[in-house]
Amino acid sequence: MMNRVWHGWTTPDNADAYECLLKEEIFRTIDAMKVSGYRGITLLRRTLDNGEVEFVTIMQFESVEAVRQFAGADYRQAYVPEKARALLSRFDAQSQHYLVRHEHTA
Repeated sequence: MMNRVWHGWTTPDNADAYECLLKEEIFRTIDAMKVSGYRGITLLRRTLDNGEVEFVTIMQFESVEAVRQFAGADYRQAYVPEKARALLSRFDAQSQHYLVRHEHTA
């Protein structure tokens, strides 16, 4: 299992609109791609001391091959549609990829 981790930051004024865009459009677009080996996405949000709002997405894939099917040959390149770029003040240009070594649930 692979996790694809990405960070984006926005202003408090744009935070709710950005979250809505993710849930209502971007995540649905990703689901519609029907990528074999894509297992889902987790969205995290927090307000920082400097006033920015940080978003983290963690996508789950069965393998690096599934990540490549989603993102292309340069799979480290972040997937940030134009509508999202308009609401973000800054974002990671590349996603980070982690091999899941263990999961523990209570």
